Amino acid sequence: MSSSDSALMRRQLTMVFQAEGDFEIRQARNGVEAVAENREFQPDVVSLDINMPEMDGITALSLLMAERPVPVVMVSSLTEKGALATFEALNLGAVDYITKPGGTISLSIDEIKKELVGKIRAAARAKLKGKGKASSVRGLADRMRAEREKAAQRPVAIRRGSVADGLVIIGVSTGGPRTLEDILPHLPADSPWPVLVAQHMPAAFTRSFAERLDEVCPLHVVEASRPMPIEPGTIYIGKGGADMVVARRAGKLMILPKPEMAEFLWHPSVELLGRSVIECCDLGHVVAVMLTGMGCDGADAFAEIKKLGGRTIAESEDTAVVFGMPAELIKRGGATLVLPADGVAAQINKWMGHL
Repeated sequence: MSSSDSALMRRQLTMVFQAEGDFEIRQARNGVEAVAENREFQPDVVSLDINMPEMDGITALSLLMAERPVPVVMVSSLTEKGALATFEALNLGAVDYITKPGGTISLSIDEIKKELVGKIRAAARAKLKGKGKASSVRGLADRMRAEREKAAQRPVAIRRGSVADGLVIIGVSTGGPRTLEDILPHLPADSPWPVLVAQHMPAAFTRSFAERLDEVCPLHVVEASRPMPIEPGTIYIGKGGADMVVARRAGKLMILPKPEMAEFLWHPSVELLGRSVIECCDLGHVVAVMLTGMGCDGADAFAEIKKLGGRTIAESEDTAVVFGMPAELIKRGGATLVLPADGVAAQINKWMGHL
C-alpha cells in the first residue's frame, strides 16, 4: 500500500509496483486514509510519506503500529528536518526509509525505483521490533548524560596491551538506526576501545544520526566527515555519501573519509572499512560486528578478520530486522559468535575487559 501527499507521486509509485507484476496495490491520499486502509486492506507492507495532509506520516505511523503493526518504508526528503523525522519514524517501528531526490517527479522515480522495490520486498520479510519507544529513548538520554558526567569526574583506567590498542568496527544497514540505539548506549563511558560504524545512509542523514546517538550514549559520538585521529571513548559514524577507511599515520590510527568507490555497491562501505582494518591493525585486538541489513556488504572482509585472529559477532536471525548481512557472514564461517542484538553490547564489553 502506498500513501503520499502528491497524486502524481502516487500514480508514479503505483506504476513502479504494477510493472513488477506481483504486487496488489491500494492508494491512500492522506494519513487518515492510510490508517483506514491498513485496518481494512491489511497490506503486507506500507510505504508512507512523512509529509501528508490531514494527518502527517509520523502520526499515521504511530496509529498503524498501535492498531495493526505492519512493515513500513518511509519516504523522506533529503533535509535535516527530513532526517530527524525519519529517525523518529524508525523509533516508532518503521523498518526502513527511502529518500526523495530533487528534480521532477518522473526523474525522481527513475532514480529511486530499483532501490524502492528492493526495500519494499525486504520489508515484506522483515521482523518488526515491537511498538515505538520514543519516550524510553528520551529517558535513556537523561540517564546517559548523567553517566557521562559521572565518568568525566573519575580517572579512566585503560589496560595496556590488547585493550589499549583495540578497535570495534560495526557494519549495519536496513533496520540499523534503531538496532544501534539498542546497543551503543550500553557501551560504558570509560570504554578503552573506539568504535567505527559503517551504517548505509545518505549524506544528509549521518550528521543528524550522530547527534541523536550522542544524546543517548555515554561515549561521545561524532560523524567522521574529515580526517581525524581515532581516540578511545569515541564512536565514529561514517559519513553518508562517502566511504570510511582506517589508515596509520606516524604510528597512529586515523579515519580517512573517501569518495564513494564504484566497485562497492553500498556506502559507507562495510567491506572497504574491513579491508582497511586488515591492512593496518593487529587483528588480535579487533572486534567486528555485523548487524541487520540487506545484501552481503562486509561479509568477506569480516570473515577474513576472523580467519586472521580477530573476533566477530553476527546478529542472530531472531532479532535481525533483515538477516541478509549477518547470514552472509555466518555462511562464510566468519562469525566467532552469533548473538541476539540485546547480547551484543555485553559481549563487546567483555572482550574490551568490562566484565
